Amino acid sequence: MRYRPLGRTGIEVSAYCLGTMMFGAVGNKDHDDCVRIIHTALDHGINFVDTADMYSAGESETIVGKALRGGRRDDVVLATKVHFPMGEGRNRGGNSRRWITRAVEESLTRLGTEWIDLYQVHRPDETTDVEETLGVLGDLQRAGKIRAFGCSSFPPEAVAEAHHVAERRGLARFRTEQPPYSLLARGVERSVLPTCERYGMGVLTWSPLASGFLTGKYRKGGAIDLGTGRAALNPGRFDPALPVNARKLEVVEELVAVAEGLGRTLPELAVAFPLAHPAVTSVIVGPRTAGQLDALLKGADLVLDDTTLDRLDAIVPPGTDLYRADGVWEPASLTDARRRRRGVAERAAAGVAAGG
Repeated sequence: MRYRPLGRTGIEVSAYCLGTMMFGAVGNKDHDDCVRIIHTALDHGINFVDTADMYSAGESETIVGKALRGGRRDDVVLATKVHFPMGEGRNRGGNSRRWITRAVEESLTRLGTEWIDLYQVHRPDETTDVEETLGVLGDLQRAGKIRAFGCSSFPPEAVAEAHHVAERRGLARFRTEQPPYSLLARGVERSVLPTCERYGMGVLTWSPLASGFLTGKYRKGGAIDLGTGRAALNPGRFDPALPVNARKLEVVEELVAVAEGLGRTLPELAVAFPLAHPAVTSVIVGPRTAGQLDALLKGADLVLDDTTLDRLDAIVPPGTDLYRADGVWEPASLTDARRRRRGVAERAAAGVAAGG
């Protein structure tokens, strides 16, 4: 296993980071099996484990806590995240001081630890001033509850704004970013990764297998059951009748040929690709089963040379997204019609006036 510095934190982490989103109700429900998978990863040199409070409503953190008992904790760089709602009711999510102060305590309890090495803001929150978020994270760092903090799926302008605010207000700053990055979704190469390099941030990337499209399971001309597995969760992402998916299937065939030419599997090639970028520290692999982890670990020694990278650039040009990764944050300027249609706001205001 290779190791790299996590930005300028002084922390050294493995090039593979074990993602635990699939541990718990949404994936592997067998806690003992999940613990064995985590131990196998650690035994193979992975020292970086990433989870989140919202993964299976906290169950993933609980499983990770079980796995790190008995002397394992000190050797692991443990990362978790905060933002998404946890339970019913108001103010149980977001990036406010009120919620983060409570959420970190709940995560520490589930993880069974006194500190979190990397505490990440899972998504931007347009209702909370970033100064508020940076302020509470800095306080938690000084209190010893977290060692460093970062962001996840932030657009480059939000990353830059956070650093600007931190400098202007004398606050601690984001040290890492966690964006989606794969052979089918290379959009972060345009500005997210360069922005992270500019600010000396560590980068841990997610979805290297493109939501399952780069596992080798989905092939052109093959039968795709839209009622099972990942396809059942998002049929539109896998339906071969849709042009975007037909294009992905064509590209997969070209990528399989590259992998076979190297004597490797498609997943091994897919995971090795993000690690070739100089901005990337670690790539998150998120197995559900021991077999999936074993298959991915076989590719840990793969380093792509310039000839191979040139071939990949010819198949999917740098900075190109063949699809928009699942779970990527969308700003309200796109999701709220009132933010992009003057008439909607004006009609709403007129209605209030008429009724008043």
